[in-house]
Amino acid sequence: MSHIRIRLGTAGLALLAGLAAPPVAAADTATTTDTVTTAGNSVAAPTVEELRLDRAAPQEILRRSGFDAVAPRFARALAGARSYAQAEHIVLRQGSGLWRRAVDRAQGRGLAGGDISRDDDRPLYWARLGMTREVRSWQPEFNLSDTQRGRLLDELERSSRGQNAIRFPREKGVKRILLTGFDPFTLDRDVRISNPSGATALALDGTVIRTADGPARIETAVFPVRWQDFTGGTSQAFGSGGGTVERTLRPYLPRVDLFTTVSQGRVGRFDIERTNGAWRGGFPDNENIGRTETIPVSDAASQPQWTTTTLPFQAIVAANTGRFPVYDNTSVTEIPAGGTEQVVRPDGPTPGSTARAGGGGNYLSNEIAYRATLLRDRLGLRDRLPGGHVHTPVLQFGAGNTNPATGAVTDPEFVQNRLDIIAQVRAILTVAADATR
Repeated sequence: MSHIRIRLGTAGLALLAGLAAPPVAAADTATTTDTVTTAGNSVAAPTVEELRLDRAAPQEILRRSGFDAVAPRFARALAGARSYAQAEHIVLRQGSGLWRRAVDRAQGRGLAGGDISRDDDRPLYWARLGMTREVRSWQPEFNLSDTQRGRLLDELERSSRGQNAIRFPREKGVKRILLTGFDPFTLDRDVRISNPSGATALALDGTVIRTADGPARIETAVFPVRWQDFTGGTSQAFGSGGGTVERTLRPYLPRVDLFTTVSQGRVGRFDIERTNGAWRGGFPDNENIGRTETIPVSDAASQPQWTTTTLPFQAIVAANTGRFPVYDNTSVTEIPAGGTEQVVRPDGPTPGSTARAGGGGNYLSNEIAYRATLLRDRLGLRDRLPGGHVHTPVLQFGAGNTNPATGAVTDPEFVQNRLDIIAQVRAILTVAADATR
């Protein structure tokens, strides 16, 4: 495939991350989580995200994968904790165990536990929410402060997403590739949704690909679709700590040979996003919270409006990596220097402009790409570390299975589409590793 530049109009911005709903106009919309105090402990009500767990489709996905027993088993273990230290140990052990189980299932190890295909990322997502809901409602016999409960939620999130399980080999001659994926999202539109980027992370974690220079080890992690987790600070949805992208990636970027953030993008195509913008466009996240603002980062005074991929995009788009076409997307939306109205630029930003959307839009897929590449640059790695963002095709159900209210949670075309996307991401990584010798 030749080097391609494309133009995306403003009407298509909501589709950049597989979105169909209109953007949020308000600067900030949020839901609240009630708390009650029982036996000296403040117990939080389930979050918006956790409440979806009780719908029929999530329960079916859990049952048909064998992951329906995860949260009850976790609750029983947590009930036996007699101190915060014991609770922390249980959370870390079972959170890490959930991640390993999901990876093993995706890679064909152990029993499938049901007839849902092994490549499915949704059992991990819904089982994790069952576990976080148990932590939120847990009433231990000892006093548990809000800060401690938040820390348990934080540790559960990180351990069950593989964020603290990234292990690269020490031996020389093995390249190191870091890949990230996302949870399912837009679940109020269709609660059955899967995210092929999360499925790719499970399928490729710890695997080795063969490149022209020898083997390359892939390590992965999955991120939430929640603005607050990317911002940092304290969130009832996440706990304390925050800044999840930088906290996860900072220890590893100086040690890897290639990295890519991955998310679901447009229908029927892959995109290598050339430019990332420093703007949040307000689309609601999985907690139905919107943010419309400049992406908040440390040292805002030196924050650039744009960051750029260092992936070998020309080699990637020219290669035959699979069934879906791959594009070099150079389009952005900006407010030109001295101007007040936003303009679509098909060939990238102009000098002095203000970002309103990168090639990957202005949702969390753009934000993870912006944060990861800004971190790369601030660590002084821009000239030697290939990294950027890959948008996968939207994962679609088969013809006739498009009604969220009556449709099946899976079908053969849905599974094949996801398998093809996973295989093509793997091929893209191989091309990228070969091109950066």
